[in-house]
Amino acid sequence: MYRSFQIDANRINARGRLDFMNQLEKWHRERIIQIQMAETAQGEAACGSTRRARKAYRYVFTRTVSRTLREAALLRQIEAILFSGGASTQGERNDVDIVFNAKKYGCVLVTNDGASRSQPGGILGNRQRLEALGVQILTDEEAVACVHELILRRDERERGRALATGEPLPDWVGRD
Repeated sequence: MYRSFQIDANRINARGRLDFMNQLEKWHRERIIQIQMAETAQGEAACGSTRRARKAYRYVFTRTVSRTLREAALLRQIEAILFSGGASTQGERNDVDIVFNAKKYGCVLVTNDGASRSQPGGILGNRQRLEALGVQILTDEEAVACVHELILRRDERERGRALATGEPLPDWVGRD
């Protein structure tokens, strides 16, 4: 059931006010899921306050290194999806890198970037096109629902196994 998520800088939750991120962080501490960040997202999140920096640097980070021809092509595809005229600012290049890292390291990207009235595009606004490249992108609320579903399936499997073998249920079933 273990699932790895990469969070965008906008989900750093330094003040603990994002309820769905609080739940994801709890599951991370309990080793039910893994949360990490692309180095680019970690750098963005660390700006602004000491509290944000401390929180960002608690997570393992991934890097965009040693790009193969295939990876270079993937970066160009992601850039074309997110920014039809090409990434022109460092923030836009960072978005491309963050999406790329989620794909490269097999993680679900959790973000709040885009798909709103004020920002109709962005990462969330282009997630269907990005999913065609194999990148799964969710809001933190959707990520919590996804993990809930995985936990329910895991617990059902354990109940079936216990029924079939006569062994007792593990004490963690139904507690996550």
